[in-house]
Amino acid sequence: MTVKIGFIGLGAMGKWMALNLLKAGYALRVYDISPAAVDVLVKEGAEAGASPADAAAQADWLFLSLPDTQIVEQALFGEKGVAEGARAGLAVIDLSTVGYIPTLEIDRRLKARGIRFADAPVSGMEARAKEAKITVMFGGEETLFDEVRPALAAMGNQLVYMGPIGSGQLTKLINQLLFNISCAGLAEVLPMAAKLGLDPEKVARVVTTGTGRSFAAEFFIPLTLQNKFDEGYPLKAAYKDMISAAEISAHKGIPLPVVNATAVTFQMALAEGYGNLGKGGLIKVFEKLLDAEFRKKEEGQ
Repeated sequence: MTVKIGFIGLGAMGKWMALNLLKAGYALRVYDISPAAVDVLVKEGAEAGASPADAAAQADWLFLSLPDTQIVEQALFGEKGVAEGARAGLAVIDLSTVGYIPTLEIDRRLKARGIRFADAPVSGMEARAKEAKITVMFGGEETLFDEVRPALAAMGNQLVYMGPIGSGQLTKLINQLLFNISCAGLAEVLPMAAKLGLDPEKVARVVTTGTGRSFAAEFFIPLTLQNKFDEGYPLKAAYKDMISAAEISAHKGIPLPVVNATAVTFQMALAEGYGNLGKGGLIKVFEKLLDAEFRKKEEGQ
């Protein structure tokens, strides 16, 4: 029997994941609020769904790649949502990055309707999604992981079964928090180097090769030197990770002082109007405070 797949959410990541499923030979029905995004997939052989319910109606497996928890919940339970069109036994695989606690509630609500659910957030930027080289962190029944593994393998090259429902989101959150902490650390410390007269390019050479190196440093420092802040996930969207961490910290009584300090840096950046910048834009908060910019020196300086 040919597996029929529904796919909802064709943004920067979802578009490439859906295209890679088509390349792997899967029958795909897609939906996105943007008709233009749907047209791209239709031209490659996908069917267009009229709504989330329609995308799910004939599907055996349904993948979601959506911006946040609220939009996932709307797509699943809102008017013309997945829950209205799904057949019993449908497997919904959420590739989005959403809250851990809401994920548990989504599972409960879908299970009551006879719909199987797994959280499988992905890690890797758009270029890696295009190349099908993302990491997938799967939370849910291991039998479901084995069932949908071929489709996951069409989208990513690192597939990790993490455990029961919520484990995927928790793992992604851990990864994101460590990344965000690195970004906030760079934002705080690099302007100090510039303020005290060090050559930013030379500092960059040391930080990206020495013990202070990190993925955040290797990705963002070259862009910062060139005054480029439009690459990477926007700060206003990435802030959801800090909210999720605060919820878990409060509900579970887990102290997270460094995470909380990172959240304050994010809040300062958002308050300054930098929400549309990538995480490298956090540095602008401390550059403004110190009146010093960490940039490549112009010729003759």
